[in-house]
Amino acid sequence: METPDQTPDETPDETETTIAAKNWAAASAEPQYRAAVVDLLGALAYGELAAFERLAEDAKLAPTLSDKAELAAMASAEFHHFEQLRDRLTAIEAEPTAAMQPFAAALDEFHRQTAPSDWLEGLVKAYVGDSIASDFYREVAARLDSDTRGLVLSVLDDTGHASFAIEKVRAAIEAEPRVGGRLALWARRLMGEALSQAQRVVADRDALSTMLVGGVADGFDLAEVGRMFTRITEAHTKRMAALGLAA
Repeated sequence: METPDQTPDETPDETETTIAAKNWAAASAEPQYRAAVVDLLGALAYGELAAFERLAEDAKLAPTLSDKAELAAMASAEFHHFEQLRDRLTAIEAEPTAAMQPFAAALDEFHRQTAPSDWLEGLVKAYVGDSIASDFYREVAARLDSDTRGLVLSVLDDTGHASFAIEKVRAAIEAEPRVGGRLALWARRLMGEALSQAQRVVADRDALSTMLVGGVADGFDLAEVGRMFTRITEAHTKRMAALGLAA
C-alpha cells in the first residue's frame, strides 16, 4: 500500500540498504560496524599467524621428507593469509597488533589444550579444527560488506589441508584400524574445544556479539545463531566421514 507522499518509484529498495550490498567505504560509516570488522579481521589475522606457527611445528613430526615439505608449503600459505589481513587492517587505519591482541590469549589456550601428540593427531587438527573455524567465519562473511567479505573468503581458501589430511589419515586407518577409534575421540574433543573457543571470543567482544545477534550490519538473530552452529556441526560430521572416522 502506497503512502500519499511516496510514489512506487520512491519506495526504498531494501536490498540496497543492507550492509552486504555496500562496499567498505559506505558500510564503515557506522562506527559499531567498523569496530566489529576490526575485531573480526584481528581474530582472523591472529588465527592465521597461529596456524602458520603450528604447521611449522607439526612439520617436525612428519614421517617423511615429502610430508615435511607439504606441511611447510601449507604453513607458508597461512602466513600469506596473515599478511593479507595485516595489510588490510593497516589500510583501514587499524593497528594490526592492537587488533589481534584481544584474541591471542583465547587462541593460544585453544592450541595449548589441543596440542597433538603425534603426526596423525596434527593432521586431524589441521583439517577438522581449522575447518570448524573457517565454517564460522564463512557464516559471518555473508553478512559483511563486499570488500571485507571478499578478503575473508579469500583467506579461508583451503591451503591443501583437506586432501592431504584425508589421504594420510585414511591410509593410516587402513594399515592399522584401531587407530580410527583414537582419532575419532580426538576429533570430537577438537569439535567441542573449537566451538567453546569461538563462543568465548564472540562473547568477550561487544561489537562482534552485537553483529551476530542482529544489532549491527545484517546480523543473525539468536535463533539463527543456533542454526548456524547446527550447520557447523553437520559439516563437521561430513568431514569425519571423509576421514573414515565416526562422528
